[in-house]
Amino acid sequence: MRIAIQGEPGSFSHEAALKAMPEATILPCALSAEVFAAVSDGTADAAVIPIENSLAGSVLEHYDLLLTHDVAVESEWLLRIRHNLIGVPGTEISRIRQAYSHPVALAQCRRFFAEHTAIEAAPFYDTAGSVKQMMELRDAGIAAIASAQAASHYGGQILQSEIEDNPENFTRFFLIRLRDRAVRDPKPDKVSLAFKVENRAGSLVEALQVFAGLGTNLTRLESRPVQGRPWEYVFYADYQLAEPKLADWALDMLPHHCSMVRELGRYRAAV
Repeated sequence: MRIAIQGEPGSFSHEAALKAMPEATILPCALSAEVFAAVSDGTADAAVIPIENSLAGSVLEHYDLLLTHDVAVESEWLLRIRHNLIGVPGTEISRIRQAYSHPVALAQCRRFFAEHTAIEAAPFYDTAGSVKQMMELRDAGIAAIASAQAASHYGGQILQSEIEDNPENFTRFFLIRLRDRAVRDPKPDKVSLAFKVENRAGSLVEALQVFAGLGTNLTRLESRPVQGRPWEYVFYADYQLAEPKLADWALDMLPHHCSMVRELGRYRAAV
């Protein structure tokens, strides 16, 4: 199975993809748009994308791409994010003057930088990519912040492990496929969908009352601007199912209050 990811080999998305499909062939992509294009044109059988981090929040670009591509969420799972300071073999933490990583990863390690004021945080496009660059430069004064898998993949040395500020650092990932090829879980207990309401008083409340009336638990609600339509928004929602048939009832009732409704996937909630 060919799974597309955004990022270099050794990234957290790579780790998450192997957790989902240990025997998969991983297809790294530079940009998220390329990941979705690979699924759409058949280059990849599926993709693994981060959708939300417990500390940094949503990956908003991926919500937009889910809506603009004919794909469906097949499953979700959680990955514990552990950041490590990685250097070239033989160096010591006292020699490090710069640490490269993705801006989100750097932001999750503020306490480490406060305790090591001689080390400058340097933004880079990817966590694993920062390890790859470091190993190519072979500069003992440069380090990277990434996963243990990235250190192993590129031959780096972990100088200090688990340097993230908060151990409750998890990222939620989706496995997506083309909509007509996605395997639907026979016992889903969670749904992701997008909907758009009319710009009038009470329209959002009317839509939300559908979920309340069905006795479903709305676990997430987020708005995104509609491209080319200033001050209009699409709402993305996750809700839990007590019974699978409630998802069909929601799809029947929401169009009475919404100008657009699209289910993004039914799946089993990660635990």
